[in-house]
Amino acid sequence: MIKLVAMPRGAEGIDAAAEGALLGIARVRPMVTADQPASHLEPGAVARAHRAVEPLHSHMYFAPEHDERFSAIGLRPGRMSYFAGRAAPMGAVGAGVVTATFYNFSPSLVAHMIPRAWTLASPEQVIEARWDVARASLTRLLGDEAIDSAEFAELAGLLREACDALTPEGRPLYAGHADLGWPGEPLLDLWHAATLLREHRGDGHIAALLHADLNGLEALITHTATGRGFTLPAAKATRGWSEEEWAAESAALVERGLLDAEGGLTAEGRDLRARVEAETDVLSADPWLVLGPERTARVTELGKGFARRLVAGGAFSAEIFAGGR
Repeated sequence: MIKLVAMPRGAEGIDAAAEGALLGIARVRPMVTADQPASHLEPGAVARAHRAVEPLHSHMYFAPEHDERFSAIGLRPGRMSYFAGRAAPMGAVGAGVVTATFYNFSPSLVAHMIPRAWTLASPEQVIEARWDVARASLTRLLGDEAIDSAEFAELAGLLREACDALTPEGRPLYAGHADLGWPGEPLLDLWHAATLLREHRGDGHIAALLHADLNGLEALITHTATGRGFTLPAAKATRGWSEEEWAAESAALVERGLLDAEGGLTAEGRDLRARVEAETDVLSADPWLVLGPERTARVTELGKGFARRLVAGGAFSAEIFAGGR
């Protein structure tokens, strides 16, 4: 596995380090199949595949079926359902585990919802409700014709093969979901594959954030400042940090030279975020190395097509995500 060199704050050459990390994906595995050298996977392919597939998983958090199904088993709508839904595959874990693995939520917000959620519904009930949410939301947004198409079956097969490369070491959210096994229903098998890929990458992303010396709130503030994540109001409303906490951490980031006085990223801040994303790509490259460049490109093509259907169906609100979705 390639090892990235940690650079001190203010060090020169972070752009080159980010580029080198992407190019270094080729060195993660010397040979991933008998006939497909890893060196053929071009920079940018990992991130493109992730962006194409991830909406197939994450749309559910904004779907009306999410709160409907979880409320029906006794959970509160909103963040309790979100925390319990993602955490349930790990069992009836406490607030500390959820805070650690979800990373950028206020610990006080998490503690307000977890472990109380497990007194209202068991992890097993939550997992079953979550399958129902995925089935209902994807069926509504994509339609039966798309779900029954050859393209949908092709994407499901490619994603499942990609998941064969995933390993659980240091990936607690991924490992919990992987322990669930495959549902055995084509629609849910695709959603489960997208979930495994997303949580595996997310666990690696946390490792990259730690490497960059960004705590949960710092990670949230700097990512919001890139203009590629949540809008500022959505980030503040959904993650539970107080205005005082947000202001104090922003001031600390200004002191570090990562934010300017208006809350925008400095050149150093942009470089650091680029390095985080580059290292995240390295840590989540294995499934795409297994597929190789042509089939990874096919995943990207197919995933984008279905993601466009989700967006057209109103899956993601422009009020939540900067620049739409």
